[in-house]
Amino acid sequence: MVMPTAVPLLSREPVVRLVNAFPRPYENAVATARTCYSARGIVATEEVSGTPDLPEDKRAARVAMRDRIAKSIYQAGHHTTLQHAHFQFALDGVSRQFLWSFLHAHPFYNSEQVSQRYVEVKAGNFAVPSLSGEALAVYEAAAQRQMDDYHELIELLTPVVEREYFRVFPARRPRAEKWKGAVQKKAQEIARYVLPLATHAYLYHTVSGLTLLRYWRLCEAYDAPKEQRLVVGRMKDALLAHDPLFAQILEEPIPLAETPEHVFYAAATGGERSLGSVRDRFVAEFDASMGGRVSTLVDWKARNEECVAAAVREVLGVPRSLLPDDAAIALVMDPSSNPMLGQSLNVTTLSKVSRALTHASYTFRKRLSHAADSQDQRHRMTPASRPCLPAYLSDAPDFVRPAILFEDDDALRAYDRSMQRTWEALGRLRALGVSDEDRAYLLPNAVTIRFTESADLLHLHHKLKMRLCYNAQEEIWRASRDEAMQIAEVNRRIGRFLLPPCALRAMAEEAPICPEGDRYCGVRVWKLAVEDYRRVL
Repeated sequence: MVMPTAVPLLSREPVVRLVNAFPRPYENAVATARTCYSARGIVATEEVSGTPDLPEDKRAARVAMRDRIAKSIYQAGHHTTLQHAHFQFALDGVSRQFLWSFLHAHPFYNSEQVSQRYVEVKAGNFAVPSLSGEALAVYEAAAQRQMDDYHELIELLTPVVEREYFRVFPARRPRAEKWKGAVQKKAQEIARYVLPLATHAYLYHTVSGLTLLRYWRLCEAYDAPKEQRLVVGRMKDALLAHDPLFAQILEEPIPLAETPEHVFYAAATGGERSLGSVRDRFVAEFDASMGGRVSTLVDWKARNEECVAAAVREVLGVPRSLLPDDAAIALVMDPSSNPMLGQSLNVTTLSKVSRALTHASYTFRKRLSHAADSQDQRHRMTPASRPCLPAYLSDAPDFVRPAILFEDDDALRAYDRSMQRTWEALGRLRALGVSDEDRAYLLPNAVTIRFTESADLLHLHHKLKMRLCYNAQEEIWRASRDEAMQIAEVNRRIGRFLLPPCALRAMAEEAPICPEGDRYCGVRVWKLAVEDYRRVL
């Protein structure tokens, strides 16, 4: 058994800086609570503990009332008061695994992080867990090899990408040097699939006070509790340094052993390490249900179209005789009738008639790489039940191959070889007694993630609008195409309006038709039917 060292990570320390925050967030929460019951109007934050010129006894009374209210509403679960104050952090040196499994695994945040699609990853930029001896040597050698494989694949893929790029943009070939950067980015977008989940990222991350309290409470849950506790602990420390009053309502983390996932594994299977054959049966069962698709429609409301049509009539206050179902659906979903759908700024949640789309819903079973799912999960209003660690840490290679690899045998062989060597290293680390949590950092971006995702039509419409664009990552684009086509099969009147931005803008007569400017994909997608969409890049 490999004994961990005293520190959670041997790699460079994660950087956590609080760069923006409300000046008095704790007292602001109390002020908002008091405003709910104030007969004299808004209660200012400055009033909560009293101004300096207030007599000491009156100030003490206000402070006592402040803390009593704060604790009372917190214990009662009236937590919206804690959502007013927001905290913006600059994070650096955190792993992609931590981002996917924790920071981005819920809806209540905003992040802008460095993109592996557009920024080349530098050597040595990866998290190293607290290992020692042979285990540490195996881990570091494997991670370095993944970095080397990444750079090798960029070189192998560049001529393949260049060929496909100039097939789409033949007029650009005479000035090939000008487009070298665009080709490079496309090549590294695919090559990044071999990089480990340990790869570092940097980002801005903004959350409310409520979310920050939730982070600390659940930071020891799957999948990377050591890194989670380290980084979230520093976020918590920054919060308390900024406003020590939060210590009065801060709850300690729930131990991993007390979480329902861990309790299940311990009781039902004898522990995570005995899950091999169980997981194999799950994978076979799941994949057999997919019908060869990336995303498979498994459930939808029986009366989706009728409900949407009725809701449109309710918004307008008109009978069916004046606005039949077909016309009502077209009114809310056809951009020529509802121009909100063709605009760049998504205002549908504020549009009365557009909100009728919330009454239709769909559920998909999906099979994506970790890389693609990291994009998919950023659509916070199309939530999913994503797997915890033992469900995707396999004994045998289990990964996704991007489509363009099949255009070049050398690139495909190099890619598969990288995957095989990665899983060999994972197996060796397991034999050395390394924990699943630490081994998981070596999983490649390509590792398969299986899950179910549901969405109401209002938010799914926006997601498909963005991800049916040919500039979207190829894998998530393919899943979105699957979804749009299957919805059209069961709900034709809805499905015919699930289109990329250019097609919706063309229907709304918005100009320019493509909103991407110099990022135009080179294909007049708005002239194609969804079933005719094709791309490998």
